[in-house]
Amino acid sequence: MSLDSQAVSPADNLPAPEDHDARNRLVIGLLLVSTFVVILNETIMGVALPHLMADLKISANRAQWLTTAFMLTMAVIIPVTGYLLQRLNTRPVFILAMSLFSGGTLISALAPGFTMLVIGRIVQASGTAIMMPLLMTTIMHLVPPQSRGKTMGNISIVISVAPAIGPTISGLILSALDWRWLFLLVLPIALAALALGAWKISNITEPKKAPIDVLSIPLSALGFGCFVYGLSGLGEAAVHTPIVSPWFPLIVGAAVIAIFILRQLQLQRHDQALLDMRTLTIKAFTIPAMMMAILMMSMFGVFILLPIYLQNVLGLTTLETGLLLLPGGLIMGLCAPTVGSLFDKYGPVPLVVPGAILFSLLMWSLTFIQPGTSFWWMLIAHVILSIGLALMFTPLFTASLGALPSTLYSHGSAMIGTTQQVAGAAGTALFVAVMTMTGSNAMSDGVTVAAATTAGIRTAFFCGAIISIAAVIMAFFVKKPAGGDHDL
Repeated sequence: MSLDSQAVSPADNLPAPEDHDARNRLVIGLLLVSTFVVILNETIMGVALPHLMADLKISANRAQWLTTAFMLTMAVIIPVTGYLLQRLNTRPVFILAMSLFSGGTLISALAPGFTMLVIGRIVQASGTAIMMPLLMTTIMHLVPPQSRGKTMGNISIVISVAPAIGPTISGLILSALDWRWLFLLVLPIALAALALGAWKISNITEPKKAPIDVLSIPLSALGFGCFVYGLSGLGEAAVHTPIVSPWFPLIVGAAVIAIFILRQLQLQRHDQALLDMRTLTIKAFTIPAMMMAILMMSMFGVFILLPIYLQNVLGLTTLETGLLLLPGGLIMGLCAPTVGSLFDKYGPVPLVVPGAILFSLLMWSLTFIQPGTSFWWMLIAHVILSIGLALMFTPLFTASLGALPSTLYSHGSAMIGTTQQVAGAAGTALFVAVMTMTGSNAMSDGVTVAAATTAGIRTAFFCGAIISIAAVIMAFFVKKPAGGDHDL
């Protein structure tokens, strides 16, 4: 069957309105469930690293590649999704994404050693990178502007709850089973989602023959790959001198990204860009997209340092750490539908501004943690931090993509995904590097390991608090889009 034959039905064969709505709800529901599975898998690996280091007899630096390789792959694949979502229809893209994810999960579960496990994670990441832009683009095509806030609220449940319960589920599994069960338990769920989606998902977009620029793909892979690799290497360089300075791939990556951007600017004149830069010329898209990047930078840094502080300083187990982080994520998910409905009614500013202020205040409060800080204080702080994020993410997603014409939905979602991955890598690298360097200096002054670790984490949170000020300022400039289907 050709791609063209899979397009939406002609006008005279359209289903009845009630059938059309039922089809749309089914498509969105299946995409939400599948996205939940792939995002959940992204976070269950964190607390498993000590188990993997012992079982595979690898160092912490090597084990970290299970996360770094995942982020690298996401940064490389996401820019290509804009082209895929234009050229292919909903069903084949979904099958491709979930097949890659399921295949990577199987490879990881059966991996005889570290190298094959990394390969499995890369294949998993390839599918994960496609799912989120596919979900976002489908929502923008199916949901009318006046209802997008509520629908984006449901998406926020997936985005927030899945990462929150990942560490808890991982802790529960690892307390009784081998690390391979992290993949073996996910595999049947992924296969079921793949089978159900292949059976039930119908095509809801009209594919077009968009030629792909052969040069743009390697430029994207090399540029974003080198840049994220360099950012990840900054934290490692703070511990010991690497073979290759992380500044080399950073500079190379930045230069190649510049060439990639110039290439896209040239190609978009003929609607042939791999990642259309015209999305950034729309202020109503660019401001919330930049704000989301700032939030991801701070959030990733916090999420990687909090478990270190809770386990290495406060002495919590991996399961206790996961349980402490669970309420915040669940509350974020519970808030999401209400926030989405409020966005539809009042717009983004009444939500985003207090959310940004709350987020910034909590970031500043984390700069006062001590080796004896109360468990309950950390729990409350994380819950309030999660509420601040919940007030922002749904309005920002909706406002950014809603500001675009329908022809740029796929490119807009790919742009947001790419900037989030790079910002997340930057935040992780910055926070880890600051923590390590400050902690090493404190150790040289003769303080205890717990005090040195706390000093390093406190300084890293200070950097995040400064970054959060930019989010507060930008929050006042987020606008509710008129509808999105306008001409450039």
